[in-house]
Amino acid sequence: MQNDTLLIRQLQNKDERALSMLYDKYSGAIYSVILKMVKDESKAQDLLQETFITVWDKSHQYNADKGRFYTWIYRIAKNKVLNVLRKTDILIQTEDLSVYKNKEDDTISLDPDFLELKGALSKLETHHKNAIELVYFKGLTHREAHEVMGVPLGTFKSYVRQALLLLRKSYSELISMVILILNVM
Repeated sequence: MQNDTLLIRQLQNKDERALSMLYDKYSGAIYSVILKMVKDESKAQDLLQETFITVWDKSHQYNADKGRFYTWIYRIAKNKVLNVLRKTDILIQTEDLSVYKNKEDDTISLDPDFLELKGALSKLETHHKNAIELVYFKGLTHREAHEVMGVPLGTFKSYVRQALLLLRKSYSELISMVILILNVM
């Protein structure tokens, strides 16, 4: 630490040799921390360089009474990493992630799974069928769909749950029948 104090003082006086020596001493540990956070060697190297540029530019702000030099560099590095991670995270959805497809599309109507589901849906009561179509085919949230149907939110959620249970029962019966047929053969 005594050796660091002299180097830090020299760094604060803009001595490039002191920066180089402090870089040699601390860069390995700081690079390891950055790499664990960004999981990308190229970004980690860039962030390490940016960290030490900031150390050079703001060396006058370091105060030994507030903490160790390593901790000060660590905080600079961590803040740089967090800024990069925040910038690269997509905070606004820009692509369409809905599962809704036009039911009238010819390619869908020829799909046997779609025809089977359509058949199972047609067996449901109208309010159950409408609830499933609004949520799963039109991509509405429960809050939006209950307003479209003009029923309370709790009632709408009950419709969806009941419809899913009926569909599950319908498919279970179908699977049981297929298993029986296969066992007979």
